This record gives sequence, structure tokens and C-alpha cells, in this order.
Amino acid sequence: MAWCVGCGYAGLNLFDMSGRARAHPPNPNPNQEPFIAMPPTVTLPAPRLEPLPPSPELADVFAGYQNLIGFIPNSVLIMQRRPRMARALQQLGAAIWDPESSVPIGFKRLLSLFASRVTGCQYCMAHNAGSLQRVGVAQAKVDALWDYRESPLFTEAERCALDFTMAASSVPNAVTDEMFAGMRAHWSDEQIVEIVGVIALFGFTNRWNDTMATPLEAEPTEVAERVLSPHGWNNEKHMRDLQAS
Repeated sequence: MAWCVGCGYAGLNLFDMSGRARAHPPNPNPNQEPFIAMPPTVTLPAPRLEPLPPSPELADVFAGYQNLIGFIPNSVLIMQRRPRMARALQQLGAAIWDPESSVPIGFKRLLSLFASRVTGCQYCMAHNAGSLQRVGVAQAKVDALWDYRESPLFTEAERCALDFTMAASSVPNAVTDEMFAGMRAHWSDEQIVEIVGVIALFGFTNRWNDTMATPLEAEPTEVAERVLSPHGWNNEKHMRDLQAS
């Protein structure tokens, strides 16, 4: 516990539980320099498993991520301990984000963000916020995602798919026959396969990154703090000291 030399006031009590400074009592010895309260130092935890340097064996896999999102995600730098897993995930992702998909890529990214919100994966939410900007989805539509049932920015087909995504991302799965029939009224069978593929992909990555507490990279952190924090996003779990590993 730090002790204030000026007045004997315990430094630990200078800040309340939220980190805001408490009122400081008057200095009983005005001849001494005034005490300047400093916030407590935050020590970040080490990664549960540290991201490894990119392996030359997976150079083509890493190049695929560079082309898709502009950097190599720490999730894959952790997974590369099992190269076949890392390669399989990249291949599945390439199929999900196929530019020739019949479901627009931008809407797939909205579904990914929404599915990640349902499961609570802050890491994947941040990644998808950045990807939504890269594929050109208007920020107004991203902001309206949390009120999609009322927003005029979404079509009936999109609202149906978002309802479906919420049910499919829940545990236990809440999709009913009636909901599936509703999807078929708006989307072709091929499009439903694509949509369920997106949901299932993030069923894996949400659980992977939440379990690993994957350290979040700088670019998605910056985007998420700017566009998702107003909607309750936080990076507490994925702030890790990579120097400590």
C-alpha cells in the first residue's frame, strides 16, 4: 500500500472501484511538495497459449489471411501448433468468403458479427467490425444491427436471416421447423447452406478464441473501440502481455 508522504493518506484509497480519483484531504504540511496521485499500474496477464512466429510450412495459409483481412490473426498463430488444423480452417474460411457466393459478402459479415455477439466473443466481434469496413458496409447499417427488427435499413429477408442466426447461435440450438420454413420463403437452398456455413464457422471460432483468450491485434482493437464500444463491446479478456510469454 503506497503512503502519501505529505499527509499520511493511503495511496490505495485515492481511487474508487471504477478508477476515479477520490477527493484528497488537505496537506497538513504545506512546506512539502504536494502529493500527486497516480493511478495504479495495471499488469496484463500472459497469454494462455502465446502466438508463435509464422511457420514457413504454412506460408500459403498465412498469405491467404493477409489477402483476406490484411494481417495474420493471433488465433491462427496459436493454432499452427497443429498445422493441419490451421490449414483446414483457412480452407473452410476461403470457401465461406468466396467472392462468388450467392449471399452478399457484406451481409455474411453482418451475420458473423451478430453470431459472435450472441455467443459473447469479443475477439470475433472486433475482427468482423474491421472486415465490415473492408468490404464497404455502411457504418449506419452496422450501428442499426442491434435494432434490426425495427430498422428500415434491413429487408424482410435479412431480418429473417438474423432471427435465424440468433436461434442457430444459441445453446441449445433454438432453430425450429417453422423458422427454417421461413428462411426458405426468402432464401434459396444454396443460400441457406452458405448462411448456416457462416454461423457454424463462427460457432468454432467463437469458442476457440474465448477459450484461448486470444490476444486481440492492434487493428481490430482500434476499430472495435471506435465502432463497437458504444454498443457494449470491451477487450478486457483479450488484453494480454505478449512480452510475458
